[in-house]
Amino acid sequence: MQFFVSVIDDRTGSATADEMAAIDAFNARVIADGNWVFAGGLAAPGAATVVDGRGAEALFTDGPFVETKEYLAGFWIFEAPDQETALRLAAEGSKHCNRRVEVRAFL
Repeated sequence: MQFFVSVIDDRTGSATADEMAAIDAFNARVIADGNWVFAGGLAAPGAATVVDGRGAEALFTDGPFVETKEYLAGFWIFEAPDQETALRLAAEGSKHCNRRVEVRAFL
């Protein structure tokens, strides 16, 4: 099963050098253990463009979809045999990046 683990933050570029080193070490271990699929950090919400293609012409709007104090700052996609393993990995990732995370299974 694959799980999407979103990293929640309230500022951009907030990771310290120590946090980045801990994240890099965690990522290396997850890769070595075979649970790694993909991960990445995201640009600030202000750099987002919302696209609505449901009408006759697509509508492009600058900025985030919703105004919120917290936002998706980055993510991991893990391969895990079950939710328990994914939650364990997410707890470790949360500790290493020093942020809250949300775990959701892919359908």
